Amino acid sequence: MVAYRTIIALAVLTSVLHAEELGEMWGTAAEEAKYYPIVNVPIPPSVPMRPGGLEILPDGRLAVGTRRGDIYFIKGAFDSPPQPEYHLFASGQDEIFSLAWKDGAMTTTSFGEVTRILDVDGDGVADRYDALTNNWGYAEGHEFAFASKHDPEGNIWVALGLSGSYESHNLFRGWAVKVTPKGEMIPVCSGLRSPGGVAANAQGAMFAIESQGPWNGCCSLKHLKPGGFMGHPASYNWYAFVPGMKEPVKPNSQSRIHIERKRVKELVPPAVRFPYIKMGRSISGFRLNQTGGKFGPFENQIFLGDYTLSILMRATTEEINGVWQGACYPFREGLASGIMNVEFSPKGQLIAGGFTTNLQWPVRGAEPFALQRIDWNGVTPFEIKEINIKKDGFLITFTKPVDIQIAAKADSYAITTYTHIYHGAYGSPEVDQTTAHVTKAMPAADSLSVMVSLEKLEEGHIHDFDLAKMKSKTGEPLLHTKAYYTVNEIPLN
Repeated sequence: MVAYRTIIALAVLTSVLHAEELGEMWGTAAEEAKYYPIVNVPIPPSVPMRPGGLEILPDGRLAVGTRRGDIYFIKGAFDSPPQPEYHLFASGQDEIFSLAWKDGAMTTTSFGEVTRILDVDGDGVADRYDALTNNWGYAEGHEFAFASKHDPEGNIWVALGLSGSYESHNLFRGWAVKVTPKGEMIPVCSGLRSPGGVAANAQGAMFAIESQGPWNGCCSLKHLKPGGFMGHPASYNWYAFVPGMKEPVKPNSQSRIHIERKRVKELVPPAVRFPYIKMGRSISGFRLNQTGGKFGPFENQIFLGDYTLSILMRATTEEINGVWQGACYPFREGLASGIMNVEFSPKGQLIAGGFTTNLQWPVRGAEPFALQRIDWNGVTPFEIKEINIKKDGFLITFTKPVDIQIAAKADSYAITTYTHIYHGAYGSPEVDQTTAHVTKAMPAADSLSVMVSLEKLEEGHIHDFDLAKMKSKTGEPLLHTKAYYTVNEIPLN
């Protein structure tokens, strides 16, 4: 009996520690479901589905690449209710986290190569596999590879994770590369650690999501600027293999990114930083919403999944003084498993797929794997739609008109700021905290936006917004009261 009680106590303690480790979430799942219900896409027991890469085929079917290297074509995933029919198109790849269809062929990116896969005889099953490139090193399980869709020139952008998440033992690990339609591999930029997704924003600039770790105080969205340095110096050893690209000076540890930018001219600051656990712990695939309003009021915004916390988030970007920066916002919690990737359907639904592993990474969602759909039911929530920086503050836009009496009060806006230590140790606490002083709040004539002026903007800091006091014109509270803007540059005018 004593031994049994000890086992139960240990189990309870483990459960508590596990919950604490993942952190408290937003607590808004029930409210979110009123606007964006989650629909399960059934997976037959006979299908070993651990979704990684997602793509939409020209005929409207959903393509899913899996962790075990299969590609399934699914008919009926977008029906209401879903009535999926699974067809195995291809097998034999290695942990497919990225799919892209173009000109009658599927391009997959696995740990070790980019492969073009075709069905030559038209029987619905792949029969030709052409390796476009395997011109980088691959030796162990942390050396992930995530890729974009085809850019306007037909290229695939690939972000290559480090060896063991800390070092670069194999060629171009920690780099982003570009693979042309002819299979040429072009190194683009260095300094990545463990990227988890690659996609373009509304202006066509290419970004990768980065995980918290050494030289990364939290997860972040990084602009893959050609010739740039993304912040982790472990991959400097491959500059010798890139003619015409010079190795940057090494950043100082125990510093701040905005300080090191003045020393390391190639250093590209993260465009959007996601405060740890509050807004993601292991952010994964992401996609731009260009559904033409079918997914609600967030057109041209980026939607991101998180593997550990089983959540979805939004992000917006803008270019200030030639540097990308922007904000992130909560969106949807309560998904069934770890999210690996997302994709928008032709009907404007957001597909989310993922799995849990038997590795050391915890996952909030309890299902071993899942394919789910987030639908917009046509009802607009009262949300912070977007935050844009101005020379003396921020323009906050809402999805519905605000109560102008509340919106005009300076004390309706609680804004704190902080940054992270830029160092070789794992992650960082939030440091250099300040409290912003709001000097004026001016609602627009249509009550959809408010210009919030601050006494001072903090360069290099996340500006943490808490708008719990805000109400809509009809008295609604915000669905999510928080937002986080990363200030890399302050507008000149």
